[in-house]
Amino acid sequence: MTNYSILDLSPIVEGSTATISLKNSLTLAQHAEQIGYKRYWVAEHHNMPGVASAATSVVIGHIAGGTNSIRVGAGGIMLPNHSPLVVAEHFGTLETLYPNRIDLGLGRAPGTDGNTARALRRILSNNEQFPEDILELQGYLEDKTSSVKAIRAVPGEGTKVPLWILGSSLYGAQLAAHLGLPFAFASHFSPDALAQAVQVYRENFKPSKQLAQPYLMFSVNVFAADSNEEAEFIRTSHLQGFANVTSGRPSLLPRPVKDIKTVLDSATFARVNHSLRCGATGGLEKVTDELSQLIKTYQPNELIINSPIYKHEDRLRSYSIAAEAITNINQA
Repeated sequence: MTNYSILDLSPIVEGSTATISLKNSLTLAQHAEQIGYKRYWVAEHHNMPGVASAATSVVIGHIAGGTNSIRVGAGGIMLPNHSPLVVAEHFGTLETLYPNRIDLGLGRAPGTDGNTARALRRILSNNEQFPEDILELQGYLEDKTSSVKAIRAVPGEGTKVPLWILGSSLYGAQLAAHLGLPFAFASHFSPDALAQAVQVYRENFKPSKQLAQPYLMFSVNVFAADSNEEAEFIRTSHLQGFANVTSGRPSLLPRPVKDIKTVLDSATFARVNHSLRCGATGGLEKVTDELSQLIKTYQPNELIINSPIYKHEDRLRSYSIAAEAITNINQA
């Protein structure tokens, strides 16, 4: 059986506000809880006008407080931006408030540009300390040892919040395997190394206190609607938004357009389409077929679905169709 989850950047759409985006994220999480989604992750990005989840641990508290059973977490926290102690305290507090529901995915990139990284008061070379920072963080979340620790995370100590390694390259796969942690691959924007990363992770996995067997999740872009044509239409918002980000001019999530080639030149369209190709777009039958092929090829334990869609109602509908598609695949 393949579990299914949601990745949400709480997109701020053209003509709207962060207030509405954060309310919509909670509504989506409540909807997801009712239709079988396993977890709901929000991601850390900074200096991005179209992303409302910069204060990731705060947003997680907002989502967890408005839901009852779905796991809520970070996909992820960009660890070079933070002190491991502060992360342990934040997520230890969340786990204390919402027991057995919090996940902590960790990324190695800053999730922003160089100037913004400096504004975060972190040294840009700190991503070289990523493995050491993970071990330090893990230590703060472990049980109190017989010898008194010099520094303790309170709350945090003894919560054992599950850690995940996030990655879009072989580095993350190797590190997750070495540490015996679950691995989430960012194929929703960087799918080129997916096959090799899956192989590296599974072949090199070492069991740990947290995890006895490898656990693989990868992200997919899903744009599902009642017709293939409508699905292609709602997908154009993400195509435009991703083109803007990768061109160095991040924007609010644009309105969809009938013909994407009227707003993106052929070279940009081809580049964006290549980066965003891991996923499914269409009605229920087409989405089922496309997700089934991905599941058959990579055999993940879980898919995490990214669906930045302009209209909130269309987004809710897309996630409903995606849930139905994966349920059908599991039953088959």
